[in-house]
Amino acid sequence: MIVVMKAHASPAEIEAVVTRVEQAGFQAHKIVGVERTVIACVGEERGKDELSQLEFFSGVDSVLPILKPYKLAARELHPKGSVVKVGKVEIGARKLAVMAGPCAIENAHQIESAAHAVKAAGAHILRGGAFKPRTSPYSFQGMESEGLQLLERAGREVGLPVVTEVMDPHDIDEIAQHADMLQVGARNAQNFSLLRRLGKVNKPILLKRGMSTKLDEFLMAAEYILSAGNPNVVLCERGIRTFETATRNTLDLNAIPVLKGWTHLPIIVDPSHGTGAEALVIPMALASIAAGADGLMIEVHPEPDHALSDGPQQLRPERFAELMKSVRRVAEAVDRTV
Repeated sequence: MIVVMKAHASPAEIEAVVTRVEQAGFQAHKIVGVERTVIACVGEERGKDELSQLEFFSGVDSVLPILKPYKLAARELHPKGSVVKVGKVEIGARKLAVMAGPCAIENAHQIESAAHAVKAAGAHILRGGAFKPRTSPYSFQGMESEGLQLLERAGREVGLPVVTEVMDPHDIDEIAQHADMLQVGARNAQNFSLLRRLGKVNKPILLKRGMSTKLDEFLMAAEYILSAGNPNVVLCERGIRTFETATRNTLDLNAIPVLKGWTHLPIIVDPSHGTGAEALVIPMALASIAAGADGLMIEVHPEPDHALSDGPQQLRPERFAELMKSVRRVAEAVDRTV
């Protein structure tokens, strides 16, 4: 259930409600908005009758049930949508957020070249994989700790916050020291022990959809992070596995408007993994913005022909610059900016 406080409820009235919620055996998640405060009550359904009495507390406007199983991710909690900050970059606001960079960090020259290129083209966040989950154990697994340091240095050099993937709960603290945002990849979308640990991290989380994850399961995965105390979650549609073999995955653009109706969390799209083909990245990126996405994640490599990971889906810097020009035009058409 959620408790909606009146616009001018005092701090004492809000704390009185929080105390009562906790006494009833629920967790109280306080969301402070511009106009009013909302308190989400998370716990066993059998105790919800006690919460209905909160409607008579001073400063309370209404007590409403959340019927969805994902309580903290539900749109009812933030009807206007949440905005997640990565450094100074906002995701979920009117301005779109574009993350770009190589699939894997290979050496200092490569990540620095990519960082300068995506910054010049207008990207807002630098992406790069230091720890790489690969289908084959014989494929390049990333530079790990050394790659983290190179990514951080490249980001600081061009003035962009950085995002990279975390695969193992044991690596969270190290990665959080170097990255501004931590990514959960598709293969770990339902790794609940990892999600719980990330819920205790004071960094925004980029949660990618699993290859076979339904949308309600996707939001329940986000709920693990939210319920553990981290409210800063951004969802990423990156394609799902279907019977179609013409592309690496099937980029599910239906997910964008559906999720926009179900959740307040921002949603970005990764057309690089969603298609697996460089020629398809730009048209699907533009379609994503038209469908309502809050941003994009694009793989960009100075020399994709020599990439150690996913070369066929990575854009050259000049192609990424073309993409950004087209994104600006589509964004304007749907009342967004870049």
